[in-house]
This record gives sequence, C-alpha cells and structure tokens, in this order.
Amino acid sequence: VQLQASGGGLVQAGGSLRLSCTASGVIFGRTDMHWYRQTTGREREMVASATPAGRIIIPDSMKDRFTISRDDAKNTVYLGMNNLKPEDTAVYYCRAIQCTPLCNAYWGQGTLVTVSS
Repeated sequence: VQLQASGGGLVQAGGSLRLSCTASGVIFGRTDMHWYRQTTGREREMVASATPAGRIIIPDSMKDRFTISRDDAKNTVYLGMNNLKPEDTAVYYCRAIQCTPLCNAYWGQGTLVTVSS
C-alpha cells in the first residue's frame, strides 16, 4: 500500500492550498480516508475524514476553512484549506483505513505546509 501526498508548500496567511493524496494497493471504494497534521512536539491531530459512503467529519475548529473530498475514480482524496493561518503550519499526512472485513491502517509520508504571517 502506498499513499502519495502532495500539494504542500509555502503560502501567506489568508491564502489557500489544496492537498492531494493518491492511494494504491487498497480497494479505494472500501477505504476511509483521513487527513492529519502534526507540528513539532505535538501529537498528530485529525483534520478531516471522508468515508466511501460520503460521511465527512471535520473538527468544528476547522469546519469553516477546511474541506475534504474524494475522487474514487482516481483513488485520490483532497484537502482544501482556505484562509490559512500561521498556526496551520504543520506536516499534513493522509491515512487510509481499509476494512475487508478486518481493518488495516496506513500512513502516507506527509507534505509540509508553511503559512507565513
């Protein structure tokens, strides 16, 4: 299983980015996809998740700025981030959880987002 995340970079506060994560080696239509982020010294926190059935979870603190979508034809999940703030600076990771029926979880390599003030 491979999860290839991309789209990170340097952006000014107030800007936008869209991250992509393409999965291979999983049955994408049976895989929950998640985005997490991590800053130095802190635990990874869940940013957004999307199930094949269309259930979306985004923490209330991010709901007005972040969106998640998936293109099952491309085995890809996207994280849209608007009105970025310096505190959004982090390494963003995608995570796949496939249950067939036992569940296995996989992490991508992460993509760095830096928001300058």
